[in-house]
Amino acid sequence: MFNFEDANKQGKEAFDLMLKSYSAMTKGFQAIASETAEFTKKSFDESVAHLDKLSKVKSVEAVFELQTSYAKSAYEAYVAEAQKIGEMYADLAKGAYKPYEAPVAKATAAAKAAVAA
Repeated sequence: MFNFEDANKQGKEAFDLMLKSYSAMTKGFQAIASETAEFTKKSFDESVAHLDKLSKVKSVEAVFELQTSYAKSAYEAYVAEAQKIGEMYADLAKGAYKPYEAPVAKATAAAKAAVAA
């Protein structure tokens, strides 16, 4: 027979899990947005400083050297930031899934027991 109390309890548990997951995702996206904004500001400031240095250079050779070193450092900074953001997305996914680990493990064990029987 259908038990409304059990259904209500399970619905509440599912809703609580969803809220925990949503909260973890929100915090993760906020952290990623903040990190991206900081990197963008830093990158823009470095670009402006580089243009200022370029405007003061007198020789073509110095321009090439300055531009080469800037391009290398900008590329390295971008790659490091991309790795950091990638790790943040992985952490976000882990954090969003964490509330579901116990119920999924319980359901998996129940399914294995049902198959074995």
